[in-house]
Amino acid sequence: MAYVSLTNSSVAPCLRVELSLPRRPHMDLFLLFVELFPVLCFLTLYYRHLQSKKTSPLEPTEWPLVGHLPGLVANIHHFHDWATGVLAGAGSNFEARGGRTGLRYFITSDPSNVRHIFTSNFSNYPKGDEFAVIFDVLGGGIFNADGESWRRQRVKAQMLMSGPRFRSFTARCSRDKVEKSLLPFLAHAADEGTPCDLHDAFLRLTFDMTCNLVFGVDPGCLATSLPVVPFARAMDDALETLFLRHIIPMPCWKLMSWLEIGPEKKMAMARRTIDGFVSATVAQRRGDKLKHGISDSDDMLSSFICHDEDDGNDDVFLRDTTVNLLLAGRDTTGAALSWFFYLISKNPRVEQKLLDELAPVVASRKKKGDLMTCNDKVTFDVSELGNMVYLHAALCECLRLYPSVPFEHKAVVADDVLPSGKEMKAGDKVLVFSYSMGRMPGVWGKDCMEFRPERWLVGDGEGGTKQKLRYEPSYKFISFNAGPRTCLGKEMAFVQMKVVAAAVLWNFAVELVPGHVVEPKLSIILHMKNGLAVTVRRRRDAPESRASSRLLG
Repeated sequence: MAYVSLTNSSVAPCLRVELSLPRRPHMDLFLLFVELFPVLCFLTLYYRHLQSKKTSPLEPTEWPLVGHLPGLVANIHHFHDWATGVLAGAGSNFEARGGRTGLRYFITSDPSNVRHIFTSNFSNYPKGDEFAVIFDVLGGGIFNADGESWRRQRVKAQMLMSGPRFRSFTARCSRDKVEKSLLPFLAHAADEGTPCDLHDAFLRLTFDMTCNLVFGVDPGCLATSLPVVPFARAMDDALETLFLRHIIPMPCWKLMSWLEIGPEKKMAMARRTIDGFVSATVAQRRGDKLKHGISDSDDMLSSFICHDEDDGNDDVFLRDTTVNLLLAGRDTTGAALSWFFYLISKNPRVEQKLLDELAPVVASRKKKGDLMTCNDKVTFDVSELGNMVYLHAALCECLRLYPSVPFEHKAVVADDVLPSGKEMKAGDKVLVFSYSMGRMPGVWGKDCMEFRPERWLVGDGEGGTKQKLRYEPSYKFISFNAGPRTCLGKEMAFVQMKVVAAAVLWNFAVELVPGHVVEPKLSIILHMKNGLAVTVRRRRDAPESRASSRLLG
């Protein structure tokens, strides 16, 4: 649109026409693009430069100031599998840097590095002071301890746990809890015909078992009414926060802890619940000692209290020791059983082979008239399960794919060079990813993602050749740690898992609820984020009948 203006001039009359054109938006955009084009070119070239520094497309981009932190945060929802992809692309070794945030870890799933760190040069790779700061909820217990404190605690625990009395106590407690709690719970779920959360059930079961072994008391968490367990919820919250402390820069989470905000608010509440539960239980057991004496009790706490005067086992020591033992017993075994039945539900071939291995024991017992049943449910004694190599192999295969502790934290005392060639400086931090190691084709073969218990066996089982367990070095199969810090509870864990797995497998068919998503939770223990929703069906006598006919025929 044009505007015309007529004006008179005293000097020379004339007609002046002024044309005023409106500004066009596309012209402004064009000018803006021209101005920003050099900036866009620079950013594009700089981004390509950052990408060219990556050794693998899966490696996160290292940005100025914040390093790899954006990529880590963007993939936090599937952290374990994302980290496995990064390590696979980087040749099993990767240095994660957080730029100016101070976050820096050397991450490895290389067996040669693991052997060096955990065995060959063990003294140079302790847990470290930062580990104790991150895991402050565990106090001075054996998981946090290094040096002489660790050695002293390990000797105490080893003497107790390796004794025949405690091993017998473990076997008895495990079978009693399966018989009186787990099987009735699953029978109720089968009769109701409604889905149940098997992950929650196993964590309740192992909490009861561990409380029996550690404190000598049974809290009765696994009941059909599913009572609220504040301690168990507190442990879950604490474990999740401990995981996040590996990602959030220390000054940030320490400030949140001081203010009790964000995830640290849950940690503060969890710690109060944990301390309250433990202190009340310790006080009760001390009172029992004064009134009645507890010298005949087989649990760990009673043993420690009975040696108070000799060993200086004060309340702080007892608190830290029992919390460490509760974490080790409840969470690791409960998580392993959950992943085991998840894998079994997806692999009917393995399930049938396990039933075939259990069948001769049941048939033999039935022939002798000694079926060891509770409310028509068959249970198994530890002595009967010791020679079941396929069951042991299936549990090992589960722990290879889903280790209860997905990564280990180490510090570097003095400068060193790892077998992979990485130069380590004093003060560096190392994360050993056992979850990723089980998924490395270079370590376990091209079929590493398959659940195949046969990889743990030698002998084909034909022509009189009996199958035996294959030895795998602990630096390759690191689910129970390796070297001097190998898990003292390894044998106890296998006893509990075998007793539970055999009883559930024989008496019930467990089927995953269609559409239910199973994935790891963000935690230092490999819990299930959404639980394990399953339907439970009684097996009746079909497997037993088939086994009996084979044996007697």
